[in-house]
Amino acid sequence: MSGLSRETRLQIMLDDQELAAIDEWRFAQHMPSRAAAIRELLKIGLQTRTNGPADPKRRSEDFGVVSRRNAEKD
Repeated sequence: MSGLSRETRLQIMLDDQELAAIDEWRFAQHMPSRAAAIRELLKIGLQTRTNGPADPKRRSEDFGVVSRRNAEKD
């Protein structure tokens, strides 16, 4: 074992399309697990510059993995 301690569990809800997008990315990157893929995506996201804070009027459901526009095309 690497000695790495992960004591905090984070629970999120995803719809089928969001989960499929993560799994497709995972397999394309040859990630060993879904959890490893999500940690890597979080690392990438945290290194990305943003346009500032989110609009406080937006709700949690407004932030999706798959854009509604792309989902409507399928």
